[in-house]
Amino acid sequence: MSISFDFSGKTAIVTGGASGIGLAMARELAAAGATVQVFDLDAAAAEQAAASIGASCQWFQGSVTDPEDVAASCDAACQAFGKIDILMNNAGIAGAEASIDLALEDWRRSIDINLTGVFLFAQTAARHMRATGGGAIVNTASMFGIVAGPERASYCASKAGVVALTKVLASEWAALGIRVNAIGPGYVDTALTQKLSGEGRLDLEALKRRTPAGRLGSVEEIARSGLYLASDAGDFITGQVLVADGGWSSYSYI
Repeated sequence: MSISFDFSGKTAIVTGGASGIGLAMARELAAAGATVQVFDLDAAAAEQAAASIGASCQWFQGSVTDPEDVAASCDAACQAFGKIDILMNNAGIAGAEASIDLALEDWRRSIDINLTGVFLFAQTAARHMRATGGGAIVNTASMFGIVAGPERASYCASKAGVVALTKVLASEWAALGIRVNAIGPGYVDTALTQKLSGEGRLDLEALKRRTPAGRLGSVEEIARSGLYLASDAGDFITGQVLVADGGWSSYSYI
């Protein structure tokens, strides 16, 4: 099924854009007419992603936890494209460990990347957007920012933080013409989920049975949820979390 958005003349940065949901976002944005910067920690993957998308896509290597990298990325986008219209604030990591044994360094890493990184990029991009009349920011949270998951203390806490942060920034920045929303993906069919399944760490069939939709989501479906929030169709939407989980978080499983 093809879903069309028009981003002609728009510019975007996609963090974590070299793989998974981020790469799907970058591809969908470019296909809809946007000029895109793929930002990722993995330089080789970012370069490959940009090359696969084409001339409308550039890449930038950096860490969302490094303020200098974030500032340089936004400066580079403005120099190349003239402005930043859209930030798909997608970079993040997953983690699963019993909280009683969770190492402090692992807790801090989840918070630093999944929450502080989202704040740094949103703040930096918003300063550029303010100067050019506004824009749209879409943060990638998770259904586990809405509901709890055992052995996911740092992940749930960081993603719940993204949900709260999204609402705060939306409330503050609406007067600047900047909309801030979030998407909350459920279980998605990615290279990582397939890898975890192959290692026996994830039971994909059990996850499908637990999901009312009876399947995992696709990266394209999640990307299009984000594109909707960034598009003109979402002009009056800000401070919201669009959960795309096939019904998982609505189903009281017994």
